[in-house]
Amino acid sequence: MALVLQLRSVSGLRGKGDRIAKAAFRGLSFYTRVLENCEDEAKFDETFRWPVATNIDGNEILEIQVFNYSKVFTNRLIGTFRMVLQKVVAEGQLEVTDTLIDDNNSAIQTSISIEIRYQALDGTVGTWNDKEFLETPSVHSEGDGRYSLETDSLLSGHRHGSDVSPGKSNQQSTERSFRRAGKGVFSAMKLGKTRPSKDEHRKQDDPAVLETEDLDRKAMRYGAGLEPDTISLASVTAVTTNVSNKRSKPDIRMEPSAGRPMDYQVSITIIEARQLVGLNMDPVVCVEVGEEKKYTSMKESTNCPYYNEYFVFDFHVPPDVMFDKIIKLSVIHSKNLLRSGTLVGSFKMDVGTVYTQPEHQFYHKWAILSDPEDLTASLKGYLKCDIAVVGKGDNIKTPHKANETDEDDIEGNLLLPDGVPPERQWARFYIKIYRAEGLPRMNTSIMANVKKALIGENKDLVDPYVQVAFAGQKGKTSIQKSCYEPLWNEQIIFTEMFPPLCRRIKIQIRDSDKVNDVAIGTHFIDLRKVSNEGDKGFLPTFGPAWVNMYGSTRNYTLMDEHQELNEGLGEGVSFRARLLLGLAVEILDTTNPEINSSTEVQVEQATAVADNCSGKMEEFFLFGAFLEATMIDRKIGDKPINFEVTIGNYGNQVDGSSKPVLRRKKEGGDGDEEESELLQNSSEDDGGEDGELVSVSSSQPMKPLVTDRNYFHLPYLEKKPCIYIRSWWQDQRRRLYNANIMDKIADKLEEGLNDVQEMIKTEKPHPERRLRGVLEELSSGCLRFLTLADKDQHHSSRTRLDRERLKSCMRELENMAQQATALRSQVKRNTMKDKLKLVQNFLQKLRFLADEPQHTIPDVFIWMMSNNKRIAYARIPSKDILYSIVDEEMGKDCAKVKTVFLKLPGKRGFGPAGWTVQAKMEIYLWLGLNKQRKDFLSGLPCGFEEKKVPRGQNLPSFPPISLLYTKKQVFQLRAHMYQARSLFAADSSGLSDPFARVFFISQSQCTEVLNETLCPTWDQLLVFDNVELYGEAHEMRDDPPIIVIEIYDQDTVGKADFMGRTFAKPVVKMSDEQYCPPRFPPQLEYYQIYRGNATAGDLLAAFELLQIGPGGKSDLPPIDGPMDVDRGPILPVPLGIRPVLSRYRVEILFWGLRDLKRVNLAQVDRPRVDIECAGKGVQSALIQNYKKNPNFSTLVKWFEVDLPENELLHPPLNIRVVDCRAFGRYTLVGSHTVSSLRKFIYRPPDKKAQHWNMAAKHLNGYLAVTSRAHRSRPTGEIVVNMEPEVPIKKMETMVKLEANSDAVVKVDVTEEEKEKKKKKKKGGGGGEEPDEEEPDESMLDWWSKYFASIETMKEQLRQQEAAAAEAEEKEEMEIGEGSKAQVKNKDKDKSKAPKDDKKKKQQPAPELPEKKSKQKIDELKVYNKELEAEFDSFEDWLHTFNLLRGKIGDNDDNASEEERIVGRFKGSMCVYKVPLPDDIAKEAGYDPTFGMFQGIPSNDPINVLVRVYIVRATDLHPADINGKADPYIAIKLGKTDIKDKENYISKQLNPVFGKSFDIEATFPMESMLTVAVYDWDLVGTDDLIGETKIDLENRFYSKHRATCGVSQTYSIHGYNTWRDPMKPAQILSKLCKEGKVDGPHFGPGGRVKVANRVFTGPTEIEDENGQKKPTDEHLALAVLRHWEDIPRAGCRLVPEHVETRPLLNPDKPGIEQGRLEMWVDMFPMDMPAPGPAIDISPRKPKKYELRVIVWNTDEVILEDDDYFTGEKSSDIFVRGWLKGQQEDKQDTDVHYHSLTGEGNFNWRYIFPFDYLMAEEKIVISKKESMFSWDETEYKIPARLTLQVWDADHFSADDFLGAIELDLNRFPRGAKTSKQCSLEMVTSEAELPMISIFKQKRVKGWWPFVARDENDELEITGKVEAELHLLTAEEAEKSPAGLARNEPDPLEKPNRPDTSFIWFLNPLKSIKYLICTRYKWLIIKIVLALLLLIMVALFLYSMPGYMVKKLLGA
Repeated sequence: MALVLQLRSVSGLRGKGDRIAKAAFRGLSFYTRVLENCEDEAKFDETFRWPVATNIDGNEILEIQVFNYSKVFTNRLIGTFRMVLQKVVAEGQLEVTDTLIDDNNSAIQTSISIEIRYQALDGTVGTWNDKEFLETPSVHSEGDGRYSLETDSLLSGHRHGSDVSPGKSNQQSTERSFRRAGKGVFSAMKLGKTRPSKDEHRKQDDPAVLETEDLDRKAMRYGAGLEPDTISLASVTAVTTNVSNKRSKPDIRMEPSAGRPMDYQVSITIIEARQLVGLNMDPVVCVEVGEEKKYTSMKESTNCPYYNEYFVFDFHVPPDVMFDKIIKLSVIHSKNLLRSGTLVGSFKMDVGTVYTQPEHQFYHKWAILSDPEDLTASLKGYLKCDIAVVGKGDNIKTPHKANETDEDDIEGNLLLPDGVPPERQWARFYIKIYRAEGLPRMNTSIMANVKKALIGENKDLVDPYVQVAFAGQKGKTSIQKSCYEPLWNEQIIFTEMFPPLCRRIKIQIRDSDKVNDVAIGTHFIDLRKVSNEGDKGFLPTFGPAWVNMYGSTRNYTLMDEHQELNEGLGEGVSFRARLLLGLAVEILDTTNPEINSSTEVQVEQATAVADNCSGKMEEFFLFGAFLEATMIDRKIGDKPINFEVTIGNYGNQVDGSSKPVLRRKKEGGDGDEEESELLQNSSEDDGGEDGELVSVSSSQPMKPLVTDRNYFHLPYLEKKPCIYIRSWWQDQRRRLYNANIMDKIADKLEEGLNDVQEMIKTEKPHPERRLRGVLEELSSGCLRFLTLADKDQHHSSRTRLDRERLKSCMRELENMAQQATALRSQVKRNTMKDKLKLVQNFLQKLRFLADEPQHTIPDVFIWMMSNNKRIAYARIPSKDILYSIVDEEMGKDCAKVKTVFLKLPGKRGFGPAGWTVQAKMEIYLWLGLNKQRKDFLSGLPCGFEEKKVPRGQNLPSFPPISLLYTKKQVFQLRAHMYQARSLFAADSSGLSDPFARVFFISQSQCTEVLNETLCPTWDQLLVFDNVELYGEAHEMRDDPPIIVIEIYDQDTVGKADFMGRTFAKPVVKMSDEQYCPPRFPPQLEYYQIYRGNATAGDLLAAFELLQIGPGGKSDLPPIDGPMDVDRGPILPVPLGIRPVLSRYRVEILFWGLRDLKRVNLAQVDRPRVDIECAGKGVQSALIQNYKKNPNFSTLVKWFEVDLPENELLHPPLNIRVVDCRAFGRYTLVGSHTVSSLRKFIYRPPDKKAQHWNMAAKHLNGYLAVTSRAHRSRPTGEIVVNMEPEVPIKKMETMVKLEANSDAVVKVDVTEEEKEKKKKKKKGGGGGEEPDEEEPDESMLDWWSKYFASIETMKEQLRQQEAAAAEAEEKEEMEIGEGSKAQVKNKDKDKSKAPKDDKKKKQQPAPELPEKKSKQKIDELKVYNKELEAEFDSFEDWLHTFNLLRGKIGDNDDNASEEERIVGRFKGSMCVYKVPLPDDIAKEAGYDPTFGMFQGIPSNDPINVLVRVYIVRATDLHPADINGKADPYIAIKLGKTDIKDKENYISKQLNPVFGKSFDIEATFPMESMLTVAVYDWDLVGTDDLIGETKIDLENRFYSKHRATCGVSQTYSIHGYNTWRDPMKPAQILSKLCKEGKVDGPHFGPGGRVKVANRVFTGPTEIEDENGQKKPTDEHLALAVLRHWEDIPRAGCRLVPEHVETRPLLNPDKPGIEQGRLEMWVDMFPMDMPAPGPAIDISPRKPKKYELRVIVWNTDEVILEDDDYFTGEKSSDIFVRGWLKGQQEDKQDTDVHYHSLTGEGNFNWRYIFPFDYLMAEEKIVISKKESMFSWDETEYKIPARLTLQVWDADHFSADDFLGAIELDLNRFPRGAKTSKQCSLEMVTSEAELPMISIFKQKRVKGWWPFVARDENDELEITGKVEAELHLLTAEEAEKSPAGLARNEPDPLEKPNRPDTSFIWFLNPLKSIKYLICTRYKWLIIKIVLALLLLIMVALFLYSMPGYMVKKLLGA
């Protein structure tokens, strides 16, 4: 499988120099390490290995090049050696010594000596002997990441001699560019790094192909390199990047995450339904989630009901259960108390589908309703709804609601996930259940035992059946009585829409029982994994294949505590059974008449499948060796312990199968030979005659020995027990092989991404290069998969899913390879972040593809048994240990030593109990076909003898029963435990008393206990002497066992609490190596500590393992360290390892303490803050009376401390608050740990221009405070023009100004033009529609501004989305087209862009007038989040630190961070190296007492007027039973408590409050504002719906000036009056003064200069009377709106705004209960008083009257048959109403007996209504029911419904047709009846729409429509109507009567007489009948008669006439 090259030496070199060699084969190159200062011979002695997937052809060439190596310049080629591999292929092994050739192909005197070996794929060539290549420490293997691809410049931490240099070929170009840039770039990269002196002599022994990469490579190679920025989170790298090949990675996280219940909330809003099928219905919507049902109210006689009702369902269940719940929405017709109603249509979807949507929600989407009873029918209507699923901690962003115009496009907004076609068809899902085997005994019936005792009848004690659940329906097979191997051959058929919106099919084997049925095992089929929706995809298909089921242990107890595991919750701890099943899907052809239309679940017989359909039976062999069993929990006691390994039921002796299993084995073609295999223990030791082996599945019991207080270990020492099991399974290894290849690609990718993220986090240079390397690795890995998977033999047992999956995986990976290659070329410094996201998607996709749905071999379980009871287990997927001859296909842990931690089964594994390790095992496993058994020991550490059972003594392939190690090495382990940070709070004080316990092999030691800290600095060296390791020395060097470090909290009573655990690998030094750089002394690294699944801090430590040679310990390096006398026996960390320190000064700004809670029931009265960092610290002044003034008297203090040079090693800073009580007692109030000081480090600005960007970034926090960054300021001025009047140009004026660019921004529109426009508008000319009046100033109010702003916000959001989509498309295109087409593409885009812009500019032109009218309104900024989120919590100079106390809760539910907060400390800090540069102190106005905190305001108490504006709330959580709430506002600030209870809003979840509240407050005592929304209740207390808290103090003091938002324009009257008591010019001069900025200088011509910026703008203002006055305010405002562009002092000022804050309820932490739109203004009381508050009270709806005159109808369909004549006629009347006012419906009189469908009415309806113009809704107030306390206000779209009916005397009237007109948007009526057509209803989109509110009066013909039998719309009549809208005042002035009454009566309709009923006037009606019916017939008959008479007369008179003529008479 591989070509191996050993490069021994190159001799005959000239001169002295550094040499490097490169070997290349099949495009993959390896580099040797650099040999420095070689003379004539370079001894490389390195081995390279190329794994090959296809056999090597004899003509292929191996090439070796030798270079003179240079650090700076390109390496110079000495010579090349090329060799054709023909002879190697033939012989398998070859040694060659040959000369090199130079560029001109002429031989030179240098010669090379190599050895090559080759083993072919089929094993034909070469046998591998053990002695091979013993000279080299280890063979380079593919799996260990030790070869490096061309661009991969960073190697994972190798710690052995062969360092690899990255290639040259792709880098020469970059290198040249670097050289061209000169040293400048390189020196820039070194900036700010002061290197430790020992760096210098390290530098010589490693290669650097490119100087700048030099750092990273070294860094990575020595694990923790030398630079300050090479620290990596070692737990991610050191343990997990593997150096050698004999060990595999341990898993860090311990706890299974599944199965633990969590909080979920499903919120569903039913908005409306449309196009419901059925006539005149009364629809109700039933919302069902899982088992819970809720109903909406009933709407009467309408096919498009409007509900807008909100439902919330709360759940507390595990995620798996939650996501399988079905959401079902059904519309029911006429449901009431007595009858259940009839189902119109329903829609189903599972919760998981909603949760996977972006933002976990569907918003305003239309669900398609279909009838499950009637498959042939088309859809039954649409239901518009919002569905959201929120888990704890998710917050849902609700898109902003204003008027919903776009959502009427139903087809474009269907409630379906992306990629699901809107036309879903019905499909049948056939789940075929064939048979099961290996069932456990379930002797539930005690009767069975009684029977057995009485009759001796011994039946199988289980009655299994299979139950399948899918999409809310269940089906089950028949019950097979008493049968462990039941045979069903049945299929269960579900009928469901396809693609289904439910993702999982749940298949459960259950045991039938008279009392209750119990699940035996559960399996889920995820439909996404067994189908593919792409265009080359396939329908879901599965099997026939076996699935394995896992669950609780097999021994049956009546009350099984792990029963949940059998239900599919949590990780199964034992094999339960396997089931052979298949799945097929058939799309139904619903037009077929024979089809069975029911959707009930059916069960039928299915044809049995052949035995070999699921694969040929093969014998598998599992071998395991236990190398170590330590850390065994003391609780288990000291009974003997043994380990049992099982695979399926094989090897299970305790509770496996209940009797010997008869197994059929197929051996080639020898027919079936029966073999009874006993699964008893193999103690009899008698195999078959030919040494047939009997499985040994458990180790011998052994008594554990004590390690320390918590743990035991088993003394395996040199004798390691082994197990081996034979088992028979269907051979489907190919599936697992493919999964393994993909898993390995994914592992590599994940490791690479972790590296890249680590590099970004620790700010190492060139993460983008590493990412390019990762991408290259990915694409080569994917291509490798294609070659390997393709050679799949097409054997008969491959199922359809196997074939289809292989195809789709190959497509996906090929595609991924191309995308990765394309991406690689796009990865640049600045695009890193986005590209990283894309690569993360690759990783998810790979993981998804690698998960094989069709199981084969069951997982392996390792159980620790004590006293024959199962204690703890580990589960190892069989694919991970499966052997293959191809490296990539091999399982990642196959033939490797794996560290496994055993855990408790089921629920016991949750929480702290489950986090303690039950046992740590080093175990070696190998699983493969029995025939491939020969090298199952190959991966074990060498140096052992095999001990076999007597029977197998002389058989070479017989497995050993134990291994006896003859070689042992003795080591000393030194654990340098320096410090830990951000640990878990384990005590009630909120701190811990941590100590660390280090475990290695069977020894353990502890550090000292440090009291009361979360960041202990132990600074302690632990020495483990005489550590004995078994095996070969060289293997130890590369593969030391791992070290486990556990952190505990010491308690005075009871045992220590577990706080977390981490793993590390030591750096190993053999006795023959030097203790010198680069590898020693080791560097400190951070290791991530885990507690369960959560991270719980970091440990900073280093570990070294030193071999004790023959000379004993005296040879070991001495332990030199500052020996502290006072620390006694404790050794500190030695000098070379502890960090290098320098002097830093830490300045602390003490501002104040807030919200301190009681301590031990006593209030805090005299608090003080203690700051501590690295042993030094400072105390604040004492606050004398916390109640009176919680601020500190002394603001700034400082202390000096020695901190590490490397910022990443900085210790945390602890803030502790103590309360000083009487008699010198202190109590701890709470503490806070600042884990990283980075953001507080002040770096003096660099003089170099290119560097100040960086400085600016770091200084950000300080600039605001110290405002003292020296930036080169150009002399040029920057001019910014401001034209507030013309916001239509808004987009162009916004120009971002760089700090040193000159920009002049011009605006095109001049004053005169504007004037013209205004005049034009007033004249109404210019082709505008006359009705578009310009909004009158007096009409505009705050709400106009608000709605205009919301429109703008939505527009911006839309643009952002469009831009994002466009960018994504472009990206896709680029990636898709590959890198070739890129250049062209870019050009295309460039040429396209200007055109697009032009188009965009031209588009608005037609609607300009309307736009203008909108744009004229000044806007504010609507934030759809809190203001804090936008402005960085206003912590620009004042930071808030939460003080914590109390234990952290163990399970996720109880103590959240919120509940542990006991107060807040406000202050800040600044850390800098001493001494500071002089120029700081020399600056003018420098006050030394404030240090770095210059210019901060005083913290004396200050009185402030706080004005809170509450606009509205949205999506409140319902609080009443009826699914509504009665909300009102409550505001609390300090002692002020306002409850606005009287003004509650009845039954509203989206109330508009529109209120402002004024509160006087004193900062700092009253600074936390709480705004809550309560639900009013008539009886009982009011419930809190949700609340939000705002820290006003931070806002008040912030540089962003959050006291009063800056408006867009300045005006002194009208709706947009300036709110701030300070005018813009005053604000501006104050800001300039505070920021020490030059200005403002107002100049002539509307110019103002601030610093080096010039702004221009208008200079006049209009007062109320229209008089113009000159003013500077507009100019000043222009500067304020661009204040962030001002150098040094600039920052963004808060604009006039409305913020949206989430409402939270403490009882439901983390789940939003609604949102509140509001804003806060603050005015200091010592300033002039502000004006009155703006009136934002909600707009009152305007009263309107709609008059509808129904003139005539035409072509109404005829319903009745005449008694006598059988003739069709209709008695027509028309009914009309406004939506929501059904009870006020009005009918015309009846036009009896219309025979043509024509009706004449001249009838007037009058509908008065209240209307909100802004929201386009009618407002109705009515009581919900007779029991309601008060009226509820509803807002309903304005829709007029007209219906045409046929009146009947005795029976109910018949409904004929209807039309609904949306009064805002309806089609203009047709001029005549003829032109009126169905299109007016169906194709609304194309027709011009009108609004009655603009037109006022409309007359025309509209069609009535209804659905026929086939659900098609058809015209059932036409109506001529006139709509006339008047305001209430107009209606009063010109009144009109109802019907045809006075005033303004309508004339009587001119109806024909027949409408008198026939029996009153028979003759008349007969005349009418005959006239109308037979008119033409009669005319025709008369004409015919006339004709006949004519002819007769002619014939009669003809002869006489002729005679006359003839005779001439």
